[in-house]
Amino acid sequence: MKHISFYLDFISPYAYLAFAAMPEALLGQSYSVTYKPVLFGALLKHYGQLGPAEIVGKREWTYRQVLWLAGQRQLDLQMPAAHPFNPLGLLRLAVACGAQGQPSRYVCEALFQHVWQDGLDATDPQRLKLLTELLSPVRPPDSDDVKARLKANTDEAITLGVFGVPTFEVDGKLFWGLDALPMLAGYLRQEPWFDGPQWAGAAAVPVSVKR
Repeated sequence: MKHISFYLDFISPYAYLAFAAMPEALLGQSYSVTYKPVLFGALLKHYGQLGPAEIVGKREWTYRQVLWLAGQRQLDLQMPAAHPFNPLGLLRLAVACGAQGQPSRYVCEALFQHVWQDGLDATDPQRLKLLTELLSPVRPPDSDDVKARLKANTDEAITLGVFGVPTFEVDGKLFWGLDALPMLAGYLRQEPWFDGPQWAGAAAVPVSVKR
């Protein structure tokens, strides 16, 4: 059985789409999953990038595409009242709900739905209070150990080379994005391509110009 580390941030609609699509995409494969909340903004800062929602044009396209993709999958997705937003409260709540800082699928689903199904303010204090009561975290979300665990998850992701969410890590290999799920399924099926020269060879392509 393979083990998947699923790095996610509830701010990402693609993470929500991938979370919802994962069971069907990997149907029939033998695997276990650990859900690891990370701060997407910290990944962007580390790599000196802007998020899709911070780039004019790309922002609008991202929202249109995820709404269309959700419709194609018959998945309820509504844009929150404002996006992007500060996801720290949601991330800390997720971490606080797991004894080892690892939230269950149920907890992650509740948090994704909180952001992406009602069209409301994802950071509204009253809504967050009600969600916290529903999920009954085992530790206070604002405790130092929860904050440290979230930072440790994010630092771990950066060390592995994770640059975006959603990212799935298996055996040290990274699969990034909603559209990587078929590729991940192929790896779980032990398709021979992944032991061939192209996987490693992709990292050896030289750079001819830098900006």
